[in-house]
Amino acid sequence: MALLRRRDLGSRSNQATFDTLHTVSLIAPALREGLTGAGAHRAVKQLRTLLGVTAVALTTDVTVIGLDGGNHRHGATALEHAAEVLRTGKTTVHRSRQLSCGSADCDVRAVVASPLVEGGSVVGALVAYGPSSGALLVRAVDEVSRWVSTQLELAAADRQHSRAVEAELRALRAQISPHFIYNALTAVASFTRTDPDRARELLLEFADFTRYALRSGGQLATVGEEIRNTERYLVLEQARFGERLAVLLRVAPEVLPVTVPFLVIQPLVENAVRHGLEGASGRVTVTITAADDGTDARLTVEDDGAGASAAAIRDSLERAGRAGPDTRGMGLGNVDARLRSVFGDPYGLVVETAPGAGTKVTVRIPKSLA
Repeated sequence: MALLRRRDLGSRSNQATFDTLHTVSLIAPALREGLTGAGAHRAVKQLRTLLGVTAVALTTDVTVIGLDGGNHRHGATALEHAAEVLRTGKTTVHRSRQLSCGSADCDVRAVVASPLVEGGSVVGALVAYGPSSGALLVRAVDEVSRWVSTQLELAAADRQHSRAVEAELRALRAQISPHFIYNALTAVASFTRTDPDRARELLLEFADFTRYALRSGGQLATVGEEIRNTERYLVLEQARFGERLAVLLRVAPEVLPVTVPFLVIQPLVENAVRHGLEGASGRVTVTITAADDGTDARLTVEDDGAGASAAAIRDSLERAGRAGPDTRGMGLGNVDARLRSVFGDPYGLVVETAPGAGTKVTVRIPKSLA
């Protein structure tokens, strides 16, 4: 493919538009970090290019966090020039021949300061220094500050989203503690006299399971890691339920490295074990499948147990956010929410069930996060 040369961009107006869009694309990633010193330091140079002024400063409500202006030193007065903006939330213009920083070639004769707004509050200011304060510059600084504010709002939304995902993960971890730990340790204790070696093996599986489930690093794992942890869980549950619980595991090796949200498979299996055996008089088989499906990996957890009505499952998913840890909705709803938050709505859970016909939960995971 031939490279796009500058003369291929058409008229000067088209070239100017391209240059502006290119500059904006360079600024946006730095601003998406929020109003931080590192992000501001990277953004101010491109903001000065975008506005075509002598110097640009970015401030919070207490300090200057970014300044670009060649050899000119306007940082000492930037917060002073932003003071009225921070107080009123309105763009201000300062005009004076005394605005020069003292450098022989400093042409600054005007300062335009506009507010940076996040969550409805003024959190800082964009301060531009130029040789004049015509209406075009004032409007440009005002419009650019609005755009910067939008990037800060998006950064705040990203942070809020991350906190929500972390809270969902903490909620899922919390349900592991009382119910599962008691039953697992009871199963271990039942073997301590009759089969000490078996008790020791179960205790090691329990330790590895809880170490993985309560780990502090990262919100993502691989299918291989999730399957191995699910196997630990099933070893403990089979020790508890004996012949009442059978497990079939079918995993395609090529999907083992695929990235998935942390703790996404085991809660589905736990749901199948707990609610599949509930009300079932005979043996229940839980089948776990991880298959390659084109651009996706397809994970299914199926049981031939008691099943449930579609309305009950729908109600459980809808009230999962306020459900207690012992309800069906907590695990399914939590996993569904985290899948959608990471991959988008098309990648939520698909649940097939009917009373007396078991339950099948399907998860599709894109093999590439790009």
